[in-house]
Amino acid sequence: MGRTLAILAALLLAAPAWAAESFPTRPVRIVVPYAPGGNVDISARIIAPPLGEVLGQIIVVDNRPGAGGNLGASLVAKATPDGYTLLVGSSGPLSVNPVIFKSLPYDSLKDFAPISTVQAVPLVMLASPKSGYNSVADVITAAKARQGKLTMASAGIGTTNHFAIELFAHMANVKLLHVPYKGSGPALSELLGGQVETMVDQLAASIGHIRDGRLKVLAVTTPQRSPVLPQVPTLDELGYKGYHAATLLGLLAPAATPKPVVAKLNAAVRKVMDQAAVAERFRGLGASPGASSPEEFSARIRGELQQWQTLVKQVNLKFD
Repeated sequence: MGRTLAILAALLLAAPAWAAESFPTRPVRIVVPYAPGGNVDISARIIAPPLGEVLGQIIVVDNRPGAGGNLGASLVAKATPDGYTLLVGSSGPLSVNPVIFKSLPYDSLKDFAPISTVQAVPLVMLASPKSGYNSVADVITAAKARQGKLTMASAGIGTTNHFAIELFAHMANVKLLHVPYKGSGPALSELLGGQVETMVDQLAASIGHIRDGRLKVLAVTTPQRSPVLPQVPTLDELGYKGYHAATLLGLLAPAATPKPVVAKLNAAVRKVMDQAAVAERFRGLGASPGASSPEEFSARIRGELQQWQTLVKQVNLKFD
Protein backbone atom coordinates (compact mmCIF):
# COMPACT_ATOMS: atom_id res chain seq x y z
CA MET A 1 0.00 0.00 0.00
CA GLY A 2 2.78 2.39 0.94
CA ARG A 3 4.62 1.66 -2.29
CA THR A 4 1.45 2.34 -4.29
CA LEU A 5 0.98 5.71 -2.60
CA ALA A 6 4.60 6.58 -3.27
CA ILE A 7 4.20 5.76 -6.97
CA LEU A 8 1.01 7.84 -7.17
CA ALA A 9 2.74 10.76 -5.47
CA ALA A 10 5.65 10.54 -7.92
CA LEU A 11 3.24 10.48 -10.85
CA LEU A 12 1.43 13.56 -9.55
CA LEU A 13 4.70 15.44 -9.15
CA ALA A 14 5.76 14.49 -12.67
CA ALA A 15 2.43 15.48 -14.24
CA PRO A 16 3.27 19.19 -14.70
CA ALA A 17 6.51 18.27 -16.45
CA TRP A 18 4.64 15.95 -18.81
CA ALA A 19 2.09 18.68 -19.48
CA ALA A 20 4.83 21.16 -20.37
CA GLU A 21 6.65 18.67 -22.58
CA SER A 22 3.59 17.99 -24.72
CA PHE A 23 2.12 21.52 -24.50
CA PRO A 24 0.51 22.76 -26.67
CA THR A 25 -1.43 20.03 -28.43
CA ARG A 26 -4.23 22.29 -29.68
CA PRO A 27 -4.77 25.97 -30.58
CA VAL A 28 -4.01 28.59 -27.92
CA ARG A 29 -6.40 31.50 -27.39
CA ILE A 30 -5.13 34.99 -26.61
CA VAL A 31 -7.87 37.17 -25.15
CA VAL A 32 -7.71 40.89 -25.98
CA PRO A 33 -9.89 42.76 -23.45
CA TYR A 34 -10.52 45.62 -25.89
CA ALA A 35 -12.10 46.16 -29.29
CA PRO A 36 -10.07 45.60 -32.47
CA GLY A 37 -7.76 48.34 -33.68
CA GLY A 38 -6.19 49.69 -30.51
CA ASN A 39 -2.66 49.30 -29.15
CA VAL A 40 -3.43 46.11 -27.20
CA ASP A 41 -5.19 44.44 -30.14
CA ILE A 42 -2.47 45.41 -32.62
CA SER A 43 0.19 44.08 -30.25
CA ALA A 44 -1.60 40.74 -29.93
CA ARG A 45 -1.82 40.42 -33.70
CA ILE A 46 1.87 41.22 -34.12
CA ILE A 47 3.00 38.43 -31.79
CA ALA A 48 0.33 35.81 -32.56
CA PRO A 49 1.69 34.45 -35.88
CA PRO A 50 5.36 34.10 -34.81
CA LEU A 51 4.29 32.76 -31.39
CA GLY A 52 2.24 30.13 -33.19
CA GLU A 53 5.27 29.17 -35.27
CA VAL A 54 7.44 28.78 -32.17
CA LEU A 55 4.82 26.74 -30.30
CA GLY A 56 3.74 24.74 -33.34
CA GLN A 57 0.07 25.61 -32.92
CA ILE A 58 -2.45 28.15 -34.19
CA ILE A 59 -2.83 31.21 -31.96
CA VAL A 60 -6.38 32.59 -31.98
CA VAL A 61 -6.85 36.26 -31.06
CA ASP A 62 -10.19 36.68 -29.29
CA ASN A 63 -11.44 40.25 -28.68
CA ARG A 64 -13.60 40.48 -25.54
CA PRO A 65 -14.13 44.21 -24.89
CA GLY A 66 -16.14 45.62 -22.03
CA ALA A 67 -15.93 47.41 -18.69
CA GLY A 68 -12.60 49.04 -19.45
CA GLY A 69 -10.84 45.72 -20.00
CA ASN A 70 -12.33 44.03 -16.93
CA LEU A 71 -14.56 41.65 -18.88
CA GLY A 72 -11.75 40.01 -20.82
CA ALA A 73 -9.42 39.97 -17.83
CA SER A 74 -12.07 38.25 -15.71
CA LEU A 75 -12.68 35.66 -18.42
CA VAL A 76 -9.01 34.64 -18.37
CA ALA A 77 -8.74 34.76 -14.58
CA LYS A 78 -11.56 32.20 -14.38
CA ALA A 79 -10.40 30.04 -17.32
CA THR A 80 -9.00 26.54 -16.95
CA PRO A 81 -5.35 27.01 -15.89
CA ASP A 82 -3.77 24.88 -18.59
CA GLY A 83 -1.99 27.48 -20.75
CA TYR A 84 -4.56 27.41 -23.55
CA THR A 85 -6.28 30.68 -22.57
CA LEU A 86 -4.02 33.70 -22.17
CA LEU A 87 -4.54 37.42 -21.62
CA VAL A 88 -2.85 40.29 -23.37
CA GLY A 89 -2.83 42.39 -20.24
CA SER A 90 -2.09 46.10 -20.20
CA SER A 91 -1.85 48.69 -17.45
CA GLY A 92 -5.60 49.28 -17.65
CA PRO A 93 -6.93 46.03 -16.17
CA LEU A 94 -3.72 45.24 -14.27
CA SER A 95 -2.78 48.42 -12.41
CA VAL A 96 -5.28 51.19 -13.18
CA ASN A 97 -8.70 49.54 -12.89
CA PRO A 98 -7.92 48.06 -9.45
CA VAL A 99 -7.49 51.66 -8.28
CA ILE A 100 -10.53 53.26 -9.88
CA PHE A 101 -13.15 50.50 -9.49
CA LYS A 102 -14.57 49.82 -6.04
CA SER A 103 -14.77 46.11 -6.85
CA LEU A 104 -13.49 43.88 -9.64
CA PRO A 105 -14.34 40.31 -10.66
CA TYR A 106 -10.62 39.45 -10.40
CA ASP A 107 -7.51 40.31 -8.40
CA SER A 108 -4.74 41.51 -10.71
CA LEU A 109 -2.01 40.30 -8.33
CA LYS A 110 -3.49 36.96 -7.27
CA ASP A 111 -5.55 35.66 -10.18
CA PHE A 112 -2.91 35.67 -12.93
CA ALA A 113 0.40 33.99 -13.64
CA PRO A 114 2.50 36.60 -15.50
CA ILE A 115 4.39 35.08 -18.43
CA SER A 116 6.40 37.93 -19.96
CA THR A 117 6.26 41.58 -20.88
CA VAL A 118 5.92 42.30 -24.59
CA GLN A 119 6.25 46.05 -24.84
CA ALA A 120 5.77 49.35 -23.06
CA VAL A 121 4.42 52.49 -24.67
CA PRO A 122 5.80 55.77 -23.33
CA LEU A 123 3.47 58.68 -22.83
CA VAL A 124 4.28 62.10 -24.20
CA MET A 125 3.31 65.63 -23.22
CA LEU A 126 1.99 67.41 -26.28
CA ALA A 127 1.09 70.99 -27.11
CA SER A 128 -1.20 72.40 -29.75
CA PRO A 129 0.68 74.53 -32.30
CA LYS A 130 -1.85 77.27 -31.47
CA SER A 131 -0.89 77.26 -27.79
CA GLY A 132 2.49 78.91 -28.24
CA TYR A 133 4.09 76.47 -25.77
CA ASN A 134 7.48 75.19 -26.88
CA SER A 135 8.66 73.56 -23.65
CA VAL A 136 7.52 72.12 -20.35
CA ALA A 137 8.81 75.31 -18.73
CA ASP A 138 6.35 77.29 -20.88
CA VAL A 139 3.52 75.10 -19.63
CA ILE A 140 4.57 75.53 -15.99
CA THR A 141 4.84 79.31 -16.34
CA ALA A 142 1.40 79.56 -17.93
CA ALA A 143 -0.17 77.17 -15.42
CA LYS A 144 1.10 79.19 -12.46
CA ALA A 145 -0.05 82.44 -14.02
CA ARG A 146 -3.54 81.19 -14.87
CA GLN A 147 -4.55 79.46 -11.61
CA GLY A 148 -5.85 76.10 -12.83
CA LYS A 149 -7.17 77.24 -16.21
CA LEU A 150 -4.51 75.75 -18.49
CA THR A 151 -6.20 72.83 -20.25
CA MET A 152 -4.56 69.41 -20.47
CA ALA A 153 -6.50 66.64 -22.23
CA SER A 154 -6.48 62.89 -21.69
CA ALA A 155 -8.13 59.82 -23.17
CA GLY A 156 -10.51 59.67 -20.22
CA ILE A 157 -10.95 59.73 -16.46
CA GLY A 158 -9.04 56.97 -14.74
CA THR A 159 -6.76 56.19 -17.69
CA THR A 160 -2.99 55.99 -17.46
CA ASN A 161 -2.95 59.31 -19.34
CA HIS A 162 -5.10 60.89 -16.63
CA PHE A 163 -2.91 59.51 -13.85
CA ALA A 164 0.17 60.83 -15.66
CA ILE A 165 -1.34 64.33 -15.72
CA GLU A 166 -2.16 64.19 -12.01
CA LEU A 167 1.35 62.94 -11.22
CA PHE A 168 2.90 65.79 -13.22
CA ALA A 169 0.71 68.43 -11.55
CA HIS A 170 1.55 67.00 -8.13
CA MET A 171 5.31 66.92 -8.75
CA ALA A 172 5.35 70.36 -10.41
CA ASN A 173 3.07 71.83 -7.74
CA VAL A 174 0.73 73.40 -10.29
CA LYS A 175 -3.01 73.32 -10.92
CA LEU A 176 -4.18 72.17 -14.33
CA LEU A 177 -7.64 71.90 -15.86
CA HIS A 178 -7.92 68.22 -16.80
CA VAL A 179 -10.16 67.72 -19.85
CA PRO A 180 -11.10 64.03 -20.26
CA TYR A 181 -12.33 62.64 -23.58
CA LYS A 182 -13.72 59.27 -24.61
CA GLY A 183 -10.50 58.00 -26.13
CA SER A 184 -7.33 59.43 -27.65
CA GLY A 185 -8.91 60.08 -31.06
CA PRO A 186 -11.38 62.80 -29.97
CA ALA A 187 -8.79 64.36 -27.66
CA LEU A 188 -6.18 64.56 -30.40
CA SER A 189 -8.70 66.13 -32.78
CA GLU A 190 -9.46 68.86 -30.25
CA LEU A 191 -5.75 69.37 -29.57
CA LEU A 192 -5.04 69.71 -33.28
CA GLY A 193 -7.86 72.25 -33.55
CA GLY A 194 -6.63 74.22 -30.57
CA GLN A 195 -9.75 73.64 -28.44
CA VAL A 196 -7.43 72.31 -25.73
CA GLU A 197 -3.88 73.55 -25.21
CA THR A 198 -1.95 70.50 -24.10
CA MET A 199 -2.35 66.75 -23.69
CA VAL A 200 -0.67 63.66 -22.29
CA ASP A 201 -1.12 60.69 -24.60
CA GLN A 202 0.35 57.35 -25.58
CA LEU A 203 3.16 57.82 -28.05
CA ALA A 204 1.69 55.03 -30.18
CA ALA A 205 -1.51 57.04 -30.69
CA SER A 206 0.14 60.39 -31.42
CA ILE A 207 3.37 59.45 -33.23
CA GLY A 208 1.90 60.17 -36.68
CA HIS A 209 0.91 63.73 -35.75
CA ILE A 210 4.33 64.27 -34.16
CA ARG A 211 6.20 63.02 -37.22
CA ASP A 212 4.28 65.23 -39.63
CA GLY A 213 4.83 68.28 -37.39
CA ARG A 214 1.18 68.90 -36.57
CA LEU A 215 1.76 68.59 -32.82
CA LYS A 216 4.59 69.74 -30.59
CA VAL A 217 6.05 67.10 -28.29
CA LEU A 218 7.46 68.63 -25.11
CA ALA A 219 8.59 65.64 -23.05
CA VAL A 220 8.57 61.88 -22.65
CA THR A 221 7.21 60.37 -19.43
CA THR A 222 9.57 57.40 -19.10
CA PRO A 223 12.96 57.55 -17.30
CA GLN A 224 14.79 56.94 -20.58
CA ARG A 225 14.33 58.84 -23.83
CA SER A 226 12.31 57.08 -26.50
CA PRO A 227 14.38 55.63 -29.38
CA VAL A 228 11.64 56.94 -31.65
CA LEU A 229 12.11 60.51 -30.34
CA PRO A 230 15.73 60.64 -29.18
CA GLN A 231 15.79 64.45 -29.26
CA VAL A 232 12.90 64.81 -26.80
CA PRO A 233 13.84 65.11 -23.10
CA THR A 234 12.24 63.10 -20.32
CA LEU A 235 10.40 64.78 -17.46
CA ASP A 236 12.98 63.21 -15.16
CA GLU A 237 15.74 65.04 -17.06
CA LEU A 238 13.81 68.29 -16.78
CA GLY A 239 13.92 68.14 -13.00
CA TYR A 240 10.94 65.98 -12.06
CA LYS A 241 13.11 63.27 -10.58
CA GLY A 242 11.61 59.82 -10.53
CA TYR A 243 8.73 60.72 -12.82
CA HIS A 244 7.61 57.60 -14.66
CA ALA A 245 4.40 56.78 -16.50
CA ALA A 246 3.88 54.32 -19.33
CA THR A 247 1.43 51.73 -20.60
CA LEU A 248 2.80 48.27 -19.88
CA LEU A 249 1.70 45.24 -21.88
CA GLY A 250 2.40 41.53 -21.60
CA LEU A 251 1.02 37.99 -21.60
CA LEU A 252 -0.56 36.35 -18.57
CA ALA A 253 -2.20 33.00 -17.81
CA PRO A 254 -4.66 32.00 -15.06
CA ALA A 255 -2.98 31.85 -11.65
CA ALA A 256 -2.85 28.06 -11.20
CA THR A 257 -1.22 27.36 -14.57
CA PRO A 258 1.60 24.81 -14.01
CA LYS A 259 4.99 26.50 -13.74
CA PRO A 260 6.55 24.32 -16.47
CA VAL A 261 3.85 25.51 -18.88
CA VAL A 262 4.46 29.14 -17.89
CA ALA A 263 8.19 28.57 -18.40
CA LYS A 264 7.59 27.12 -21.87
CA LEU A 265 5.39 30.06 -22.83
CA ASN A 266 7.99 32.48 -21.48
CA ALA A 267 10.70 30.87 -23.59
CA ALA A 268 8.46 31.09 -26.66
CA VAL A 269 7.71 34.79 -26.08
CA ARG A 270 11.43 35.48 -25.68
CA LYS A 271 12.13 33.83 -29.04
CA VAL A 272 9.41 35.92 -30.67
CA MET A 273 10.63 39.19 -29.16
CA ASP A 274 14.19 38.39 -30.26
CA GLN A 275 13.05 38.50 -33.88
CA ALA A 276 14.20 41.75 -35.47
CA ALA A 277 11.08 42.04 -37.62
CA VAL A 278 8.81 41.82 -34.57
CA ALA A 279 10.81 44.37 -32.59
CA GLU A 280 10.84 46.73 -35.56
CA ARG A 281 7.05 46.59 -35.90
CA PHE A 282 6.66 47.58 -32.26
CA ARG A 283 9.16 50.41 -32.60
CA GLY A 284 7.21 51.65 -35.60
CA LEU A 285 4.24 52.06 -33.24
CA GLY A 286 6.34 54.10 -30.84
CA ALA A 287 6.57 51.20 -28.39
CA SER A 288 9.62 49.83 -26.58
CA PRO A 289 9.60 46.06 -27.16
CA GLY A 290 11.13 43.57 -24.75
CA ALA A 291 10.52 40.24 -23.03
CA SER A 292 11.08 39.57 -19.33
CA SER A 293 10.96 36.81 -16.76
CA PRO A 294 7.58 36.10 -15.11
CA GLU A 295 9.02 37.48 -11.87
CA GLU A 296 10.09 40.74 -13.50
CA PHE A 297 6.68 41.20 -15.10
CA SER A 298 4.96 40.51 -11.77
CA ALA A 299 7.17 43.09 -10.04
CA ARG A 300 6.35 45.72 -12.66
CA ILE A 301 2.61 45.16 -12.27
CA ARG A 302 2.93 45.41 -8.50
CA GLY A 303 5.08 48.55 -8.78
CA GLU A 304 2.61 50.30 -11.11
CA LEU A 305 -0.31 49.41 -8.87
CA GLN A 306 1.44 50.78 -5.79
CA GLN A 307 2.43 53.96 -7.65
CA TRP A 308 -1.16 54.76 -8.69
CA GLN A 309 -2.62 53.79 -5.31
CA THR A 310 -0.21 56.23 -3.65
CA LEU A 311 -0.98 59.00 -6.16
CA VAL A 312 -4.74 58.67 -5.73
CA LYS A 313 -4.35 59.08 -1.95
CA GLN A 314 -1.91 61.98 -2.27
CA VAL A 315 -4.10 64.08 -4.57
CA ASN A 316 -7.42 62.73 -3.25
CA LEU A 317 -8.75 61.61 -6.63
CA LYS A 318 -12.37 60.46 -6.71
CA PHE A 319 -13.96 58.20 -9.33
CA ASP A 320 -17.60 58.03 -8.21
